[in-house]
Amino acid sequence: MGTIHFIQQGKGGVGKSVVAVILYQTLTALGKDVAAFDTDPVNATLSSYAEFGVTSLDILKNDNIDARAFDQLLDELFYLPEQMHAIVDNGASSFVALGAYIKENALLSLLREQGHQVFFHTVITGGQALGDTLSGLKVLAEGFPDTPIVVWLNPYFGEIQRDGKGFEQFQIYQDFFSQFQAIITLPQGNKATIGKDLEELFAKRMSFKAGIDSSSSIAVRSRLNRYWQSLIAVVEQAGIA
Repeated sequence: MGTIHFIQQGKGGVGKSVVAVILYQTLTALGKDVAAFDTDPVNATLSSYAEFGVTSLDILKNDNIDARAFDQLLDELFYLPEQMHAIVDNGASSFVALGAYIKENALLSLLREQGHQVFFHTVITGGQALGDTLSGLKVLAEGFPDTPIVVWLNPYFGEIQRDGKGFEQFQIYQDFFSQFQAIITLPQGNKATIGKDLEELFAKRMSFKAGIDSSSSIAVRSRLNRYWQSLIAVVEQAGIA
């Protein structure tokens, strides 16, 4: 029936919501109907995009995460229409809480019994957060061994390398590669040009289409369009659409 994408990473500030925004747009561009849910209690980035149809779920009660608030999410996902995709953008601060809820309520089994396909998505970033993001991936892989994981490599903060070795040579890849549905590397470019274009686009909470259509600069439109087409290509190749 439907396809559900949980975007999970225990480390904040690594591009998780950027992945959610990209996934929403690329799936839509590939002709899919997409529903989205934002459960981030601190930085509700996805739901701040006015162009998208996002349901924001308030999971805070007296400044603490109320696990029962996830019940509404389960109801929405369980009755997801056939052929529809759902994206759940979960915050770093609720990473543990949602994982515990999924296990306690056998959520993945319930969704599969309903006929839904489920994917976890997580982000690995270079730089100082590399170790923390790898730890988040390990938690998912060990905690949910029967659910395929899409790994997004985000080199924005630095190359994803250790001792000169790339991600596919890391021990965590060797240990869990059979669980990985796809490895998607976010395209990189000149930080002074396309890098600035993307920063402005995301800061304005604009879709790629809106950003391309509204720019008065031929060069900016061209760069954004090329980047956008490359994103569609890598998501299509991942076999999750």
